[in-house]
Amino acid sequence: MQPITSVWMFTREYSHLAGAGGVKDVAAQLSKALARWNNRKVSVVLPCYGFMKPRELGFDRLPDPLFPGQALEFDVSMNYTAMERTERVKVWFRVLDRVRIYLLEAERYREKSAVYTYTREEFQRESWKRQGSGHFDFFAMNILLQKAGLDLIMLLDEKPQIIHCHDGHTAVTPALMRECSGYRHYFRGSAAVVTIHNAGIGYHQEVSDLPFAQAITALPWRVVTDCCLEHSFDPFIAAGNYAAVTTVSENYARELQQTDNDYLTGWLGHRLLASGVAITGITNGIDPAEFNPQVPEKMAIPAGYDILSETDDLPGKEQCKKELLRSLSMLPGDDEGDRIGFLTNDATMPLYAFIGRLSEQKGVDILTEAIELFLAGGRAAQIVCLGSGGVREEAGLSRIADLKDLSGRICFLQGFHAELANRIYAAADFLVIPSRYEPCGLTDYIAQLFGALPVVHHVGGLVKVLDGETGFAYRENSPENLVEALELSAKAYRQRGIVRRMQRRAVARIHRLYTWEKVMKSYIRLYKNSRTRDIGPVQVPELNYQLSRKTK
Repeated sequence: MQPITSVWMFTREYSHLAGAGGVKDVAAQLSKALARWNNRKVSVVLPCYGFMKPRELGFDRLPDPLFPGQALEFDVSMNYTAMERTERVKVWFRVLDRVRIYLLEAERYREKSAVYTYTREEFQRESWKRQGSGHFDFFAMNILLQKAGLDLIMLLDEKPQIIHCHDGHTAVTPALMRECSGYRHYFRGSAAVVTIHNAGIGYHQEVSDLPFAQAITALPWRVVTDCCLEHSFDPFIAAGNYAAVTTVSENYARELQQTDNDYLTGWLGHRLLASGVAITGITNGIDPAEFNPQVPEKMAIPAGYDILSETDDLPGKEQCKKELLRSLSMLPGDDEGDRIGFLTNDATMPLYAFIGRLSEQKGVDILTEAIELFLAGGRAAQIVCLGSGGVREEAGLSRIADLKDLSGRICFLQGFHAELANRIYAAADFLVIPSRYEPCGLTDYIAQLFGALPVVHHVGGLVKVLDGETGFAYRENSPENLVEALELSAKAYRQRGIVRRMQRRAVARIHRLYTWEKVMKSYIRLYKNSRTRDIGPVQVPELNYQLSRKTK
């Protein structure tokens, strides 16, 4: 097979430039790994949001290849129903870690203060922009990124072998490449790959206004109507007809197409399977150098330590724990509106942590109830929670952090900051992940690299945590079962030798199986196989099937 030498990534997130979840890490680390080996040409396209300052981030305006001395600008067709219209796009460019990165600047992106949702500041300026709610024009934002990305490739006269599209935000791209006359001929030698990072309901980026979907995409009406799920045009369904479809762990791919857990997606996986589309699972990797506690200055932690050392103790990690407890051992001050509760300055107690988005998917309600059960009766343990999200989830954590009976045992830090997250990972003995479903999970990797053993619901990609070997796992997701797993971890904590063996085993397993250098090879195989597919236009047959839906 021809070697893969040219890959373009379309994504809404990337590394430190713009992030809201794990997509930023996967897109960046896979891109860097691909570019590092065999002299591959890797390019990334993402929006230039209002919170980004391109020049301060090291970007310059991209020169127009046809008109020397001018910066590249172009118009993108973005029709509304019964209204022809265009949107102006400017391009910023820089090379970072051998990856060529293009930022697309447009009015639609400049007015946004966060990647996917409205912020508190936007709500204060305009009350209809409810904090935490998704952007009202999300579908137009997605289509602009995809059309402008394809236009940019054409204007630069690039001939990518692979266009890798991340999540539902970019999953319409393969259909555009095959069905729109302006793209069909130019991209006839390019194959597309779509990765489902999260197939949960609400993550598909679907749109129910079909005439609007047809107008703004310019796709044939038959494509729009044939690619619906529950009467809405679904980008993932569209992708299945024109691209190789992957997801971020082997077990999540199995759950989507072979189990009733697919009800959590609106039966997306079964619909794809009925169309003859098998989802390929490739478990995400991680770059251990990005989360290396041996370099405390880079990680912004108080002291360094080596998890793989043969010592029974880790003085550096112990210092990190003491420093965090000291900083959180006082009652919150008037200027600490984002902190509720405090911890006891006692490093002999096990310290548990939760770090992540506060949502139903992440099992925050299960966590909240389990904390109360676990700490009842004065158990010698403490927990710190860092995150933001749903109003109900924030209120639940705030309530228990304010309980007198749990005073000094739980601290809730609202919001997120990467350096603070690192300090918590470095201080914690255990990281709790009670997700209802989890496509892959990166926090379990990060926790293990910092020496915090994960306590996880054994679902999706979290099955890579081996119970009793690299962490602790429970199967049925209930507060009682989580408490039982916490009890087992607390028992292990009192036997330091067991914990150290588990810590070393976890990090060694990451280096052996889950670095991007190794995971990248699976993507290369997929890229090569995708180029052998029939990549011409596909006529979607009429589908007649029934799904056996287990009552939940």
